[in-house]
Amino acid sequence: MCVCVCVCVLLLLCHMLGHFLHLPVLSCFLSLVSRGAGGWSPQVTDRQPWLQLDLRDRMEVTAVATQGRYGGSDWVSGYLLLFSDTGRAWKQYRQEDGVGRFAGNVNADGVVHHKLSHSIRSRFLRFVPLDWNPSGWVGLRVEVYGCAYKSYVADFDGRSSLLYRFNQKSMSTVKDVISLSFKSRQAEGVLLHGEGQRGDYITLELHRGKLALYLNLDDTRLRFSSGRVAVTLSSLLDDQHWHSVLIERFNKQVNLTVDTHTQHFRTKGEGDSLEVDYELSFGGIPLPGKPGTFLRKNFHGCIENLYYNGINIIDLAKRRKPQIYSGNVTFSCSEPQLVSTTFLSSSSSFLSLPATLSASGGFAVRFQFRTWNPDGLLLSTRLALEPQRLELQISNSRLRLTHHMSAQQKEEVSTGHRVNDGLWHSASLSSRGLQVTMTLDNEPSSTMELGDHMEAGDSLYFGGCPSSSSSDSYCENPTLAFQGCMRLFSINSQPMDLNLVHQGRLGDYKELQFDTCGIHDRCLPNFCEHGGQCSQSWSHFYCDCSGTGYTGATCHNSIYEASCEAYRLTGSSSGLFSIDPDGSGPLGPTQVYCNMTENKVWTVVTHNSTDPVRVQGSTLQKPYMMKFNYSASPEQLMALVARSEQCQQEVVYSCRKSRLFNTWDGSPLSWWVDQGGERRTYWGGFLPGVQQCSCSLEENCMDMNYFCNCDADTDSWANDTGVLSYKEHLPVSEIVIGDTNRTGSEALYRIGPLRCYGDKSVWNAASFYQESSYLHFPTLQAELSADISFYFKTSAPSGVFLENVGLKDFIRVELSSPSVVTFSFDVGNRPVDLAVKSHVPLNDRQWHYVRAERSVKEASLQVDQLPLRFLEAPSEGLLRLRLNSQLFVGGTAARQRGFLGCIRTLTINGVTFNLEERAKMTPGVSAGCPGHCSGSSSLCHNSGRCIEKNSGYVCDCSQSAYGGPSCKEGVSVSFNRESSVTYTFQEPFSVMQNRSFQASSVYRGNSRARENMAFIFMTTQSPAMLLTVSTFSQQYIAVILARNGSLQIWYHLHVDRRPDVFSPRPSSLADGHLHRIRIHREGKDVYLQVSNEYIYKRCRSCENVDEEVMQAGSKGFIGCLSSVQFNHMAPLKAALLNRGSSLVSVRGHLVESNCGAPADSTTSHPLSDQAAKTNKDNISLHDSAVIGGVVSAVIFITLCVVVVMTRFLYQHRQARRDASIKEKEHQTNLEIACRREAAYQAEPAYRTEDNREYYI
Repeated sequence: MCVCVCVCVLLLLCHMLGHFLHLPVLSCFLSLVSRGAGGWSPQVTDRQPWLQLDLRDRMEVTAVATQGRYGGSDWVSGYLLLFSDTGRAWKQYRQEDGVGRFAGNVNADGVVHHKLSHSIRSRFLRFVPLDWNPSGWVGLRVEVYGCAYKSYVADFDGRSSLLYRFNQKSMSTVKDVISLSFKSRQAEGVLLHGEGQRGDYITLELHRGKLALYLNLDDTRLRFSSGRVAVTLSSLLDDQHWHSVLIERFNKQVNLTVDTHTQHFRTKGEGDSLEVDYELSFGGIPLPGKPGTFLRKNFHGCIENLYYNGINIIDLAKRRKPQIYSGNVTFSCSEPQLVSTTFLSSSSSFLSLPATLSASGGFAVRFQFRTWNPDGLLLSTRLALEPQRLELQISNSRLRLTHHMSAQQKEEVSTGHRVNDGLWHSASLSSRGLQVTMTLDNEPSSTMELGDHMEAGDSLYFGGCPSSSSSDSYCENPTLAFQGCMRLFSINSQPMDLNLVHQGRLGDYKELQFDTCGIHDRCLPNFCEHGGQCSQSWSHFYCDCSGTGYTGATCHNSIYEASCEAYRLTGSSSGLFSIDPDGSGPLGPTQVYCNMTENKVWTVVTHNSTDPVRVQGSTLQKPYMMKFNYSASPEQLMALVARSEQCQQEVVYSCRKSRLFNTWDGSPLSWWVDQGGERRTYWGGFLPGVQQCSCSLEENCMDMNYFCNCDADTDSWANDTGVLSYKEHLPVSEIVIGDTNRTGSEALYRIGPLRCYGDKSVWNAASFYQESSYLHFPTLQAELSADISFYFKTSAPSGVFLENVGLKDFIRVELSSPSVVTFSFDVGNRPVDLAVKSHVPLNDRQWHYVRAERSVKEASLQVDQLPLRFLEAPSEGLLRLRLNSQLFVGGTAARQRGFLGCIRTLTINGVTFNLEERAKMTPGVSAGCPGHCSGSSSLCHNSGRCIEKNSGYVCDCSQSAYGGPSCKEGVSVSFNRESSVTYTFQEPFSVMQNRSFQASSVYRGNSRARENMAFIFMTTQSPAMLLTVSTFSQQYIAVILARNGSLQIWYHLHVDRRPDVFSPRPSSLADGHLHRIRIHREGKDVYLQVSNEYIYKRCRSCENVDEEVMQAGSKGFIGCLSSVQFNHMAPLKAALLNRGSSLVSVRGHLVESNCGAPADSTTSHPLSDQAAKTNKDNISLHDSAVIGGVVSAVIFITLCVVVVMTRFLYQHRQARRDASIKEKEHQTNLEIACRREAAYQAEPAYRTEDNREYYI
């Protein structure tokens, strides 16, 4: 039984670091508030004060409480809690979400309690103040709550093990429960192993600091295979602190728990039982040559409370029971003195140690380090021959030694790979004679030859350099200071005692934390969604979304549209597309065919058996059965059907002497199975539950005595083809035919593809006409991530779009003023507000788009096409959004600040809310929204925006590459070799650059970098330049046709690297046919649609840097370009509509044409001539207004678009070359010539270093 105890700390003063408080454990509960005066307060001169408690023995601590110093103004408002078994090696306690900071007091008298989410089993506790009363000083009284803790411990020295021998030859179990705790001195080691002759095995081992479980049940394929697969969990388990493990197995279902993390999985094998022969070994495998073993090292460390199916293994070993063999195992845990130091800051941390004299001359330095950062200074020392110095650093995840001989001269050697993997690595540096040797772990040494003997200077700087104001100004951080842990310092074979450094008696330091390694695995748990790969630095984690089909900081957002209807609204034509029906939800994308040639947009999903199938010889007892496997999963099909307005599936069924129903009792002889696995007996479009066919519905059955033609049971062929249109039952998952065994009896069937049309979520709307009204829905399930998108229109100056609250947490999106949308939330750290301000009022009775997203990494807010607002989440803080009330849409629970207007297409985490259904039963709210632009008829195409007018509507095509009354008329131009168009326009600075992200870009590429490009072209020329985007900072994107006519996309986004090239397919596109190109880039991933083919590929580096691009540029372009779109801009259309502008330059002869017209085959409702005339006038004026308005914005990056690359570019390049082409001129970028041309054409105000140019 656990007896609760408390440790009472009374009237304690500790004025020096290292003063320990040895207190008896008291069996009592006492109040801190009533205990007299006093408390602990350190001296003001203490650099890192802390209060340490010795509980006399290991205890299980479940809660702590703090109070300020009695009778004064001293208290601690925030602190860290550390624990240790020895009082030397400490570990920081982290609460839920990895938060290390504890909230303290706000006055001297109040008591703040913290119940620990997981208990601490330790002897020593240390309270480290972080913040205190700014008007006073540190003052602290503490109380600790917990229970006595008893354990059975065994110590393994790396060569020992425990063997548990069974009473019989083998042990076969269908259920196992194995639990233990361990602390390890190394990252490798076997904890548990057992195997059987049948091929079963179970192995639990430490590998690279992670716990790996190998488990197989009667799978002979894995027995003789070297590819045994492990389930791994947790990391950094070699930290010399206790970790708990629990393995629970029932049949093939297994739960593996390490500390607070659990993984559920299903084991391999054909059986349900685990059969182990003779014995289980713990702590190692006693015979390394034993057949079937594959492990490397035995465990080195301590194990406690080891239970196998309720049997206390260590207790049996201590009592020397005969079934236990203990080889070299002791029953007390020895504690090694491996004390670490944490370098906290990547800019200012350093440790200075004196360079002791070496008897043999030269110097030798050894130490160990672990980190997540790919860059950082490890060691810097000045040499006796000034100004020479040596630097040992991590650079690009490798260990690099640099000998600086002068300011301009240096020599380097490198070794290792991925030394920032979070594991401990040993590094040594030594000099002898004219050589300096660098060694990493057990790898071969790297040697650097010197011109003279060298000796180290007076001091060695580890981890970083002091500020430049110090006297040792020779030491400079090459990139970043080291951020991580170091230990086992040795200089000239003399170990360094860091306690002396801590006490100020040796060397110097800054921003260090002694006696602990503060490394933290930020990828555990993995917050990257949809299969994104997690990587990390010391203070942040990052998600690589490559190849997942998702994007964003945590791979939350799908790059695909949710439906074919959504693709049509972006201007796509019929073809194969990947759709993601649940958006950011758990379902992945699937490929479908979008048929956009009709008035309705059809989504077509095929299956594995679309050809006619003949059936004979089946009976009701042995029926013919066919299961259909669709190109989408059942879950994806359900989401697609639920999202669609209507679905149907054709069933072609012909028969001869084969009935569908028994003519005597009406029981079915054949049937089909729906998506839910239910048997259905209706054929054709009739209502569910009625055993009839289409001919009965149409009253044209060949024998009116029957409801199906086949039931007439004639010798001639009959037909019962029909269309199933009750979408809740679709698609057909299986067909069963049972009456084809008679003479001359046979059936012929074909199940067509699933066809659905419409997207009922696009125009699902509600109108709010009372400020106190709202719609309510269940609580948002958005603990870790939430994306919210919707459209609204209103004339009101403000109002809350939606709100969901918890006890303290909340999330809210509102129109806070006529031109400002605000996204607010609080996850327990502090309230956060993101606001986007429009330059025009948003309460103009027109539709506006809002998208708000919050994840554990960042928050963002998008309004229409305005610049996206980002805010990064703190690296240390609460992560989970905890809500418990209903979600209110259009208002709040207090019925205040309600929204007046229309909201449509409300989607949260991929789920579209049915506003219309809820509005039908809510006072003050009506279903739908009045106005011409509120229906599903898609009046404006190709991203055109519908604008309400008093007597109708017009389409705003300013954001579209198309024109005309409905934004359907492609803007096309025919070019010859000498013609070109240059258009310069400007864009808000925040669209192109995000300052908050640049600080962390050293660890990965900018995942927010993205482009969307689309155009239509027709040519017979190759090579040819189709589109180029370039900047004055030497970056470019080029879309070209290569010499063989194949499409190539070139990216030169990093001026210090080679360009990347993406070649989707080798076939020629210079065939005189129209080709529609869509390109979407997210970071390193390129998604491309060529006509109806959708392709994904990662960029690859290319050696021949500019040759293909140069040759394409030299040939110009002959052909037709149409409907050119870059992001939300239409440069070709804007250039043609603004020829008189100083930002437009036209060279040669341009001919407007309609060559792109055949590419658009969609239709819309016709407009009257007057409406068309009004709309055309509006387009022209609006385009000019938009361009002029953007030019007059506050902050810009200048952008230049050049339509058709002509000989002018090539001639400029040639003019810069000599007759003999040199290698460096070979790398001259293609944008130089156009940069000059654009600079001359643009106004002086636009000739800046931020100019970006587009060539088409």
